[in-house]
Amino acid sequence: MNAFKTLDDLTVAGKRVIVRADLNVPMRDGKVADPTRIERLAPTIAELASKGARVVVISHFDRPKGKVVPSMSLAPLADALSSALAKAKIARRVTFAPDCVGAPAESAVAALKDGDVTLLENLRFHAEEEGNDDGFAHRLAALGDLYVNDAFSAAHRAHASTAALAHLLPAAAGRLMQEELEHLARALDNPARPLVAVVGGAKISTKLDLLGNLVAKVDKLVIGGGMANTFLNAQRIGVGKSLCERDLADTARAILEAARRKGCAVLLPVDAVVAPEFKEGSPSRAVDIQSVPAERMILDIGPKTVDLLKREMAGCRTVVWNGPLGAFEIKPFDAGTVAVARRVAELTEAKRLLSVAGGGDTVAALRQAGVLQRFSYVSTAGGAFLEWLEGKELPGVAALRPA
Repeated sequence: MNAFKTLDDLTVAGKRVIVRADLNVPMRDGKVADPTRIERLAPTIAELASKGARVVVISHFDRPKGKVVPSMSLAPLADALSSALAKAKIARRVTFAPDCVGAPAESAVAALKDGDVTLLENLRFHAEEEGNDDGFAHRLAALGDLYVNDAFSAAHRAHASTAALAHLLPAAAGRLMQEELEHLARALDNPARPLVAVVGGAKISTKLDLLGNLVAKVDKLVIGGGMANTFLNAQRIGVGKSLCERDLADTARAILEAARRKGCAVLLPVDAVVAPEFKEGSPSRAVDIQSVPAERMILDIGPKTVDLLKREMAGCRTVVWNGPLGAFEIKPFDAGTVAVARRVAELTEAKRLLSVAGGGDTVAALRQAGVLQRFSYVSTAGGAFLEWLEGKELPGVAALRPA
């Protein structure tokens, strides 16, 4: 974290502090369906407000493509943010401005007193936001004295509010951004070893960069989910009717060879739970991986693989997890993911393991396993987390570093 400033480095009393948040949360009937991102943002805003800052919150929501779309307004989020601040032990009524630039925004900011908080309208109602337009960034900058980015989940986008704006005002990372970056650095940049990565999901075609980066960095790579079938097929192991990218057999073999050269042990399923079809109630059974029936599909790792992975986790110091190990959406095909996740949680609580996980399906699977709060850190960043795992420079993070 020495590469950029945090809230500890800012004097904020009486200053207008623009906080780039990510309030792109799931909504249902005009109300917040999952407040996780808002609750994780609250500590930064609460700290700034308690120190006498005049807090100006900016965020995107959905994809209005540069047009005003009423159903994508941030207006309903003002009350949700007020509630999150109350839970953070600071009572603030968050006001709302019907635009993020121009007279409505200027009036809302001018009305702020020390400790007040206002939320501006959806940044993406202006096409200049996603275009990383310098003029738009200057209009945003005119509303503040300091800039705090607390939206790691949007840090992989080079947009005006995440990239250009950070160069126009004294900039720092918020507490959520700080926490995210510290855990990610500990997990992959400077990890305690042995380091194991768990990568699951449906297809290797969506995670080629990820796998290529990980085999050069980790000691062990666990491959599960549908993508494991592609690797098994590449080794001439029959996978029946399973999801499998047969045209990527050469690619899978190249990844395995790269891992061998780097000294990275690749762990694939040794048994599997198979069923005739992917639906609830479909009869299932465990079989050795060499004995998958031609008319069945692999839908989860089997009990031998679960035991193998539990032993592997016990011998490691750091685990990075992205993607489920099976078709966890339907029981009983969540059993493998749940069992291994619970073992990782136990080792984490015993302080034998640093565990960092992220990605939409991963968060859902860990929540289903009841371990979301038991890992060292679970990122809700989605695309940004994946790009970090791929070793890519994130524009929103790079913009916080001194020139």
